[in-house]
Amino acid sequence: MRDLLVGFRRGAFGVGVIGVAVWGGGGGGGMQEVVAQTTVTHGVRPARYVIRNATVIDGNGTPAIGPYDIVIEGSRIAQMVPLDPVALKRGLARRPDAPVEIDATGMYVMPGLINGHAHIQDERGGIPQPLAYELKLWLASGITTIRDVSSGGDAKAFLALRDQSGRGELEAPRMFIYAGFNRSPAPTTVEAVRARVRALKALGVDGIKIGGMDRDLLTAMQEEAHAVGLPVAHHTGVEETNAWDDIRLKTTSIEHWYGIPDAAIPDGVQDFPSGYNYNNEVDRFRYAGHLWREADPTRLGDVLQGMVDSGVAWIPTLDIYEASRDLQRAQTQPWFDRYLHPTLEQYFRPDPANHGSYFLGWTSQDENFWKENYRIWMGALRDFERRGGVIGAGDDAGFIYQMYGFGLIRTLELHAEAGFHPLKVLQHVTGNNAKILGQENNLGRVRPGFLADLIVVRGNPLENLKVLYPTGVDVIQDGEVVHTGGVAWTIKDGIPYSGQRLLDEVAEIVRAARVAGTSR
Repeated sequence: MRDLLVGFRRGAFGVGVIGVAVWGGGGGGGMQEVVAQTTVTHGVRPARYVIRNATVIDGNGTPAIGPYDIVIEGSRIAQMVPLDPVALKRGLARRPDAPVEIDATGMYVMPGLINGHAHIQDERGGIPQPLAYELKLWLASGITTIRDVSSGGDAKAFLALRDQSGRGELEAPRMFIYAGFNRSPAPTTVEAVRARVRALKALGVDGIKIGGMDRDLLTAMQEEAHAVGLPVAHHTGVEETNAWDDIRLKTTSIEHWYGIPDAAIPDGVQDFPSGYNYNNEVDRFRYAGHLWREADPTRLGDVLQGMVDSGVAWIPTLDIYEASRDLQRAQTQPWFDRYLHPTLEQYFRPDPANHGSYFLGWTSQDENFWKENYRIWMGALRDFERRGGVIGAGDDAGFIYQMYGFGLIRTLELHAEAGFHPLKVLQHVTGNNAKILGQENNLGRVRPGFLADLIVVRGNPLENLKVLYPTGVDVIQDGEVVHTGGVAWTIKDGIPYSGQRLLDEVAEIVRAARVAGTSR
């Protein structure tokens, strides 16, 4: 059922129509009439509508500017009409008309967020989890695009979801599907590697996600991917290949971080204890917390410059390792109470059978090593961008206590902790991610001609990134506690979705799953 939902106006939702002054374009430009205009409807794309009185944060790192009336026609931004406050006050402003609108007075409009490292998951640990749960959470969090890098997922099924979303048949972000190249049975010869790349191209995937590969196979895979025009996202681990291979082969993006400091260790091998086992995740993640400090700073600078020179982007997924430096915080996030699906909750519990659920015997000393790891890592990110590198943002949610949507907002807070200005942080998750996707002429900007992927935010994310959390935030105004923030409207392909409605639907999915679990 499609209920009529209305735009956020002056701090509250209301039903009905809004009187809007429509200003004439001839002569002195005085007010001609007042036209009753209805608000947009959740999930329904009008032929034409206007977002009024918007303060705009573009995705290119420039300061906020406004107010604007933003005209959307079909799936694209048609016009951005600047509003002169003096002319508005005197009744001389010229404003575009439209049959429906969103009133963004007091709010900020920016490009829809792009999650550069996402996983579509319909199960966790072999237990089913409804797709609607994460799709709605992504939209409620202002995420209008995801780059799925599900290394073990079914590419055909994900491509079908991508196409449904593209046709507007599914409440979901637009999707770019990067097929997992190492999916079993993994190819073991150069010929088989090249054949798999060609098969994935024929299947219609948008790119390839790879994990650990021997150097000869990685080289063949990358050469074939370049030949057929498929970008490559590389989870560069502590393996035979590292960031130097990505530099040599001009990988599209390095995911996470391990292979970067690993390429800068003077002796070429981290100082592992004799009993270390890479497949034991307690070992792997414990000693990953020692890795950055073992990198030689001069060599690390050479690696970072090599990435810049070869056009290798970096999506660090800062949020996904945060539990390693502060486990208690990760386990007690406030949104778990209402929005954590029981399937995901069970997956998060320490269990060697579940990837990322490695907190068995985790110590305060482990956390201390990881805190130092973050300090050096964040410095390397700042150095990389200063050198001209492209940093994207992704959350890797569905693992290690990170929920879909919420994890991406947390990773933005960590980009800010790393020392980036909020304008740069928002550029990482919009314009930069669009560039990594090869979509910089379509996505990641608030600009006429671009796709109408936008979010209308209650509050100023440049002042407080927490307003981007779908649950909003409590602030003090005039001595009173006021709840504000949250995404009022997520607009994908010109289709407006009410953030509050989506969040309420997620809460109901979680409630029903918990009731079903207790009734067995």
